[in-house]
Amino acid sequence: MYLLLPGIRYYLLNHLKVSPMNIIVTGASKGLGFEIVKAFSAISNHRIIAIARNEGQLIKLQSDCASINPQAHIIPFSFDLENFDTKKLKDFLTQNKITQVDVLINNAGLLIVKPFQKLSDSDFDKLFNINLKSIFKLTRDLMDIMPQRAHILNISSMGGFQGSAKFPGLSLYSASKGGLAILSECMAEEFKDRGIAVNCLAIGAVQTDMLAMAFPGYKAPLNPDEMAKFITDFALHGHRFFNGKILPVSLSTP
Repeated sequence: MYLLLPGIRYYLLNHLKVSPMNIIVTGASKGLGFEIVKAFSAISNHRIIAIARNEGQLIKLQSDCASINPQAHIIPFSFDLENFDTKKLKDFLTQNKITQVDVLINNAGLLIVKPFQKLSDSDFDKLFNINLKSIFKLTRDLMDIMPQRAHILNISSMGGFQGSAKFPGLSLYSASKGGLAILSECMAEEFKDRGIAVNCLAIGAVQTDMLAMAFPGYKAPLNPDEMAKFITDFALHGHRFFNGKILPVSLSTP
C-alpha cells in the first residue's frame, strides 16, 4: 500500500493546489511534533497553531520556522492537555480570529517505562489522560469549527497496533495507543456524515528522545524530520484516499 504513496504525493503536489488552512499540531515543543511544525512552515500559505506546555520551546520553534521561511505563520499556544481548560482554548482561538480548523494533528503523547507490577494508579491516569482523554476533549471542543473535508490525524504507535511486537515496561503506553487507534475508527464513523475524515498513523522507530527513553542505545532507521515530512503530506492529502484507517508507518520496531 505504501509503495503507492510517493506517486500519490507527486500527483498531488503537481496537480492540486491546497488552499490556505488552519492547522493545529499538539506536542509541538520537541521531537516529532517540533519537526512537523517545521515541515509545515515551508508552506507559506498555512497558519500553524503549535500547542505544547513549554512556552520557551514554542518560541524557539517559531524562530526556527521563521529562519526556514520568513512568511511562515506560526501561532504558539502554551496549553496543558492533561489539565484541560476548554475556556482557555476557545478564548485563544477567538483572540487569534481562528474560526475554522482544517487539520488537527493529535501528536502529543506521554511515555512511562516501568515493569507492570511497579505501575501506579497515577501512572495509569497520566498516560490515559494525555494519550487518549486529551484527544477526545480537544477533538470534541473543535468539532463545531471543523468544516467538510477537514482531516483529523491521530499519531499512534506500533506498540498500539494489533499483532505488532510488544515490549516489557510499555504495557500502559501501548494500551493507551491501542485505545487511540480504536477511538480513531469510531470517530471516523461518527463524523463521516459531516464530511470530516479521521485517520491514525501507527509510527514505528524514529530517533526521538522518547525512543531513547524506551530503548536506550537503539539507533532508529529514521530521523524525526524524515517522518515529519511524511506526516505533513499525509495530513494535507491522505484523507483523499483513506478514512477510518489505522496505518502502520514503520521500517522497524526495536
